[in-house]
Amino acid sequence: MNTPAVATRPKRGVLLLLLMLLFFAPLLLAFVLYYGSGWRPTGRTNHGELIEPARTLPLVALPPVALAPGATPGGDALAAADVLTGKWSLVYVNSGDCNADCRNTLYFMRQTHLGLANLAPRVQRVFLATADCCDRGYLAREQPGLITLNADGAAAAPLLAQFPPERRSSSIFVVDPRGNLMLRYDAHDDPKGLRNDLKKLLTLSHIG
Repeated sequence: MNTPAVATRPKRGVLLLLLMLLFFAPLLLAFVLYYGSGWRPTGRTNHGELIEPARTLPLVALPPVALAPGATPGGDALAAADVLTGKWSLVYVNSGDCNADCRNTLYFMRQTHLGLANLAPRVQRVFLATADCCDRGYLAREQPGLITLNADGAAAAPLLAQFPPERRSSSIFVVDPRGNLMLRYDAHDDPKGLRNDLKKLLTLSHIG
């Protein structure tokens, strides 16, 4: 009389195991894809350029540039490792006098950031000014919220060396919240590419 009840126990155990696998499999797959492989969204969407291997940015201290009217320029140096960690960073590297290429690229970067909507607080914009720092009037007026660091000096050399020099004047670099340089985008390309890839990356990742 007890045989049917005993026979159903293994079946229930198998069913429970299958339900658990169905629930946890997508989470496990996402974790393995992001942390255990070289896969990144750009590899599938063909936007931007993956920097392989990702480059851990060095610990250097750079003076911040005050852009607000009436603010005192400069100030205590900030460790780039502190600035470029904790959030996803869109980074631009160019001369601080900001010519036409500079302005176009910063505009591209600002609009991309705005286009992230509710994801925007997880991302910051950083300008590494390599010389002639800086056109404060333009940056304060057109680029509110931009973090500007004076990278015109020997102390900045180890940091700047990590950013590929080709097409820098129109390049936007992506640094992850752990301070790893991982992607480059060209501001001459379709701006939707960077925005869409960032949305996918931020949705997939729970860091930053």
